[in-house]
Amino acid sequence: MKTALVTGGSGAIGSAICRALAAQGLQVIVHANRRLEEAQRLAAHLQAGGASAHAIAFDVTDREAAARALAALDEQSPIQVLINNAGVHDDAPLAGMSGSQWDRVIDVSLNGFYNVTHPLLLPMIRTRWGRIVNVSSVAGVIGNRGQVNYAAAKAGLHGATMSLSLELASRGITVNAIAPGIIASPVTRDAFPKETIEALVPMKRAGTTDEVAALVAFLASEQAGYITGQVISINGGMA
Repeated sequence: MKTALVTGGSGAIGSAICRALAAQGLQVIVHANRRLEEAQRLAAHLQAGGASAHAIAFDVTDREAAARALAALDEQSPIQVLINNAGVHDDAPLAGMSGSQWDRVIDVSLNGFYNVTHPLLLPMIRTRWGRIVNVSSVAGVIGNRGQVNYAAAKAGLHGATMSLSLELASRGITVNAIAPGIIASPVTRDAFPKETIEALVPMKRAGTTDEVAALVAFLASEQAGYITGQVISINGGMA
């Protein structure tokens, strides 16, 4: 049984990804930072359905804490599927954006990618099989007002995805990113009223977390073994 780690697994998209991977027969590690109880509830729900799952908490921006937590996980079972889903928003026009707002978003999305991925690479390489999926955003593809920090972090993740895919292609490990658009969740419900979605999205609706999770699950599967170095948009046709 292969083991998958989903960072930010207690959130709306992260929990859908955990459910989809568990349905494929993977052992799922549900990661959280401050929301460990939610991650534990999700893990218990997956276990009740017959899946192998457990929860873990650490701050992806704390390099030493992340390394300790990941080393402990690797002792139990090598992580062969890594979903880098942790991310935060702290929006403001750049002219009014504080340095702490810039640093926090970059730290979680981009430095967090390094802090989690780096310790897992050599163990994954030794297994000669792996799937790394980085969850990005449409903001990293086309930009968004008030999200210069977030767009910069996600665009950086795209470059990291393509470069790392070249380093790992001969090792049986694929590296891809997905870039969701407007996805229905508690976070987006107030930010994107129906009329705004209809104006922005050619398909005239928000996507679902299950649609995002299905794409991630495919990229994590055996069937996606010849797809690597790609940034795949899932956004209802947004340019």
